[in-house]
Order: sequence, then C-alpha cells, then structure tokens
Amino acid sequence: MKKFIWSMTLTIFLPAFSIAQTPDAKEIVNRAENNSLGEKSSYCEMSMTIVRSKWERTLKMKLWTKERDKALTLITYPAKEKGQTFLKVGSNMWNWLPSINRMIKIPASMMSQGWMGSDYTNDDVLKESSLTNDYNHTLLGEEAYGGFNCYKIEMKPKPDAAVVWGKLITWISKGDYLMLKTEYYDEDGYLVRTELASDVKEMGGRKVAAHIEIIPADKANQKTVIVVDVIKFNIGLNDNTFSQQTMKTIK
Repeated sequence: MKKFIWSMTLTIFLPAFSIAQTPDAKEIVNRAENNSLGEKSSYCEMSMTIVRSKWERTLKMKLWTKERDKALTLITYPAKEKGQTFLKVGSNMWNWLPSINRMIKIPASMMSQGWMGSDYTNDDVLKESSLTNDYNHTLLGEEAYGGFNCYKIEMKPKPDAAVVWGKLITWISKGDYLMLKTEYYDEDGYLVRTELASDVKEMGGRKVAAHIEIIPADKANQKTVIVVDVIKFNIGLNDNTFSQQTMKTIK
C-alpha cells in the first residue's frame, strides 16, 4: 500500500516539477540574447568573410555594445574601408565615411539591406530589433543539433514591431543558451536564409560560438562567415562612447 501511494505521488508531482524547471520560450530567448549581447556591455574583435561564386573578401572590425540600444562598429581592414564606423543609438543609426569626411544617417528603410555587401542586414549587425521584445515566442519542443540538446523555438513578430522577418525558428542549447541554428522566413513563409553557429569555446568568461555562417536559401555558392577572435563582456563603457564625435576618432 505504501509503495502504491509513493508511486501515485511521483506520478502526480514529478511532471509538474519538470515543467516548472523549464523556462518559458520568451525567457529562453532572453537568456540567449543576453548571452550574445553581453547583458550590460561587450567588446568584440572579429573578421567577416563574404563568399561569392567567383570571389571573396574579408573585413575585420571592432564592435562595442551597451545594453540593447547602443552599438558602435569600427572597420579596421582592408585599407579601403579602414576607419569607417557605424553607430546605433536607440532607433537612430549613422555611418561615418572618413574618406569623404561625411556622416550619413541610415534610414529605417535600409535595415533589410546587406551590410557592407554581405548576407547580414544592417539590422543584424547593429541590432536594431530585439528578439525578446519584438517577437512572440512558442516553444516547439526539444531537439538535438550540433551535438547539443536544444530548445526549438518559433518567433513571430508582434503586430507593431518594426522587423524585417515574417518568422524565425531557432535552436538554443540547453544550459549555455547559445543560438546554434536559426532559420529566417519572409512574410509569405518562405525560407530566406539560415544562420549556423559552431566552434563553441570559452571566451570572455562564458561559452561562445566563435564561428557563424549565414547561408542564403536561394543563392548557390554564397555565404558570409563570421569568426570571433576576441570578446569581453560587461566592461566599463559610458554613453560618450556612443556618440558621433567618437565615431570620428575611435581606433
């Protein structure tokens, strides 16, 4: 009789306990976004290689972020683009071109355009939208990807959100909250591109996917590859870092 009662107790309470231990879809995405953006602030050095069927070129850059509304990117290579900077503060974005001594404000209509000729959009690189705040989230289940157990989550934009995608499906690793695979769909439900993250290593005191590929769905032999060389999180950055004056002088 005691064994029966104990068995019934486990049947009733253990499923509820397991469910309580699983974060909801929005919280999973929020943790993943915090992990990639550095929570309060971050500094990163990376390279970006744009691969096409007949050519490829590599850019090197430095990136500073603070919270989710400030970002500054400095191109350090090649010589032709060296010194060019991009700034985002809130919903405003600018591009400084030292070769012609000109500051350009980037309109919202250009958010979906390729950044520096890559398969990344301006929105991707400068984080204009928030995966946590601009989308509704649905946990589709759990699925293995790249040797990791992952949450599989669908994200659809909120009605008033200024985003460029009709839907995203992402695979986020359990425990470390790394976005290892993300599929991007247009408003008609067609797959536009896939983002794959790999080479997970300890950087900046946490696990980071140091190799990222963006692969267009309809363009053969084309992709953009990001390799993270240095990353630091929660560093001391003040608001003056994210100014038009800093854009012209940062090294």
